Amino acid sequence: MSIRHSILALLYHQPRHGYQLRSEFETRTRRAWPLNIGQVYTTLDRLERDGLVRSEENSDDGDTRVIYDLTAAGRAEADQWFASAVGRSDPPRDELAIKMALAVTLPGVDVAAVITAQRAATLAVLQDYTKARRETSANQRASDTATLLILDSLIFHAEAELRWLDLCEARMMQLEQNGA
Repeated sequence: MSIRHSILALLYHQPRHGYQLRSEFETRTRRAWPLNIGQVYTTLDRLERDGLVRSEENSDDGDTRVIYDLTAAGRAEADQWFASAVGRSDPPRDELAIKMALAVTLPGVDVAAVITAQRAATLAVLQDYTKARRETSANQRASDTATLLILDSLIFHAEAELRWLDLCEARMMQLEQNGA
C-alpha cells in the first residue's frame, strides 16, 4: 500500500494537517489498515522535500498546526496514481505463505495444526467482515460505498485464503498417500 499516494489523494481537494490525514485515511478505509501518525509525518516531510506538498503554519483557536497542501506537481502525481494500475510484479510478502513454506520443510512441525489454527482464525475474521458488510448494506448511504468496497475486498481475500488453506491440506494429504 502506498502511504505516499494515499496522502496525496487525501490532500487532493482540501489542505489538512497530519492528524486529519490519519483520521481521514482510517475512516475512508474503515480502519482496515491502521496508520501510524509518525508514518504520516515522515511521509509528509518526504513529500515536501520532493516538492509535492507545501506546508504552512496555521494558528486556529490558539493552536498552531502545520497545514499541508498539494503543489501542482503533487496534484499531477495523484492524478497519475489514480490513472495507473496497481503493479503486481513484486508480490507482497505474505506471512502465511512463508509460514506454510517453512512448516512443510522443517521437521517436527505439525502442518495440519498450523492449517487448522489458521482456518479457524480466517473463518472468524470472515464472519466479522460479513456481519459488518450486512449491517452496512442494510442502511446504506452514499458515504458507505467506500466502506463496502473495503469490506468486499477483505471478504474476497479471506475467502481466497480459505481456498488456499484447503489446497495446502489437500497437498499434505497427497504427500502422505505417496509415502513422502
